[in-house]
Formats: sequence, C-alpha cells, structure tokens
Amino acid sequence: MGILDTLKTKLAPAKDKVSDFAHQHGDQFEHGIDRAARMVDRTTKGRYSDKIESGTGKAKHAYDRFSHRTDGGGADDAAPPEPPPTA
Repeated sequence: MGILDTLKTKLAPAKDKVSDFAHQHGDQFEHGIDRAARMVDRTTKGRYSDKIESGTGKAKHAYDRFSHRTDGGGADDAAPPEPPPTA
C-alpha cells in the first residue's frame, strides 16, 4: 500500500463529515454562489455574463456531486436513455 492509499483511508472519515456538512448547508452555499456571481457581473458591467453563468452552473454541479445530493433531480440522477431499436 502506497502513501496515497494510506492518506485516502485516513482522510475518508473527514471527507464524509465535510460531505454531510455540505449537504446540510446547501441553500447557503447556493445563495453565496449566486450573490458572488451577481457582484462580479455588476463589477464587469455585464461583459462576461455568459462566462459567469457557466462558471456558476459548474460550481453548483461540483457542489452537488461533492455533497451527494440526490434531491436536485439533475441529469445525473436520471436513468440512461434507451438505445434505439434495431431493425
């Protein structure tokens, strides 16, 4: 077992605690992300609105994955599409 494996096993309980904490305070996180995005958009006078919106979406998606949220109904929670019928 290498050093990286040892670190992963020792940090697993801490990761679970942080994940639970993130899951409990999801609304505050999303509010903070939205607030920061509005401030940056105002500061840049709307020049980078599309990039800010994209970054905000990516941050929220990463947060959802980290906190193991399944109540969001996102695309990751859906079943994969069925393959097309063969003729």
